[in-house]
Amino acid sequence: MSTRIENINKEIIEWAIIRNGNSLEDFYGQNSIVESWIKGEKKPTVKQLEAFTHKVHVPFGYMFLTHPPEENIPLPFFRTLSQNNNNKVSLNTYHTIQMIQDRQNWLTEHLEELAFPDLNFVGKFNIKNDYQTIVNDIRSTLNLEHDWASKHNNWEQALDFLSNKIEEIGIIVTFNGIVGTNTHRVIDVNECRGFVLVNNKAPFLFINSADAKAAQMFTLIHELAHVWLGESAGFDNQNLLPAEDPLEILCDKIAAEFLVPKFQLLKKWETTQNFTYLSRLFKVSPIVIGRRALDLKLIDKNLFLAFYNEYMQMVKQKKENQGPGGNFYATTRKRVSLRFASFVNNAVKDNKLLYRDAYKLTNMKGDTYNKFITEYLY
Repeated sequence: MSTRIENINKEIIEWAIIRNGNSLEDFYGQNSIVESWIKGEKKPTVKQLEAFTHKVHVPFGYMFLTHPPEENIPLPFFRTLSQNNNNKVSLNTYHTIQMIQDRQNWLTEHLEELAFPDLNFVGKFNIKNDYQTIVNDIRSTLNLEHDWASKHNNWEQALDFLSNKIEEIGIIVTFNGIVGTNTHRVIDVNECRGFVLVNNKAPFLFINSADAKAAQMFTLIHELAHVWLGESAGFDNQNLLPAEDPLEILCDKIAAEFLVPKFQLLKKWETTQNFTYLSRLFKVSPIVIGRRALDLKLIDKNLFLAFYNEYMQMVKQKKENQGPGGNFYATTRKRVSLRFASFVNNAVKDNKLLYRDAYKLTNMKGDTYNKFITEYLY
């Protein structure tokens, strides 16, 4: 006979359901057995309660707490359309931040053991500094010329190049649109376009790859600006616009000037106002051109928002027509970061990290992990 659990806590179960993004009514409609526990009609077996915790993504031990735990994320979360910027995020975003923080904690300790120096550009500037000064310092640190983007065929290639340059200076860049490798747990772009966890040894940039590639480059540089200002943050950047916060506004100015320098755009604007043509020149997406034109008061906000919504709808339709696809290992290179995976691999080879822990840090295991390391890492 299966062991049944007598002391279940109704408050904890309902907290876990709501925390997972479900309404109680809908969840009970699809899981009547759980409702029977709440009503006291039945007692769950250990196996049934474990299945419930897997479904709502909470540790089994939580079921025996007296009250729901306090869950806080280690960074402020800025929202464009809300004055109430707080640390309340969905479960998928919360677990992603936890995962990236675990990677950062391990890598920071590992780099300290290897006596890696602090990165001297982290927190080099503050909110009082001029955005152009910061942009110049970022370009110099990345060893980029003003016209670096013109050397690439398109803005997708420019994005890959820029990501690699950022990793070369010691920053980890990860692209993912789901929690780990769970395709059923999508990270909502409307909530989280990206976030950055800043420290002096191993800053981590996370870009939501569920977002259109057209917007990812702007997010990437916005996050990079946070590193130079020494401040961790998450953001939704609705309509590619910042929250009403001085730090966010400064990071946006830095990203805009870095990608589309003012003097260059003003000069080109004299001969053409075609966003698509200008996007080819600057190797950014047309919506970034539109956003820069808005910054410089070359167009008004209504025109920008109309163009933004039309363009993003077109991108969405194109993505839907393409359907699912892609190489798992090629995707994993971006989900994990080649720089991070290299440190994990070297630590394993040097007997400083167990395979079990390497699997957890990279969200891979067994043959999948081995194939990635041997065939796709370098």
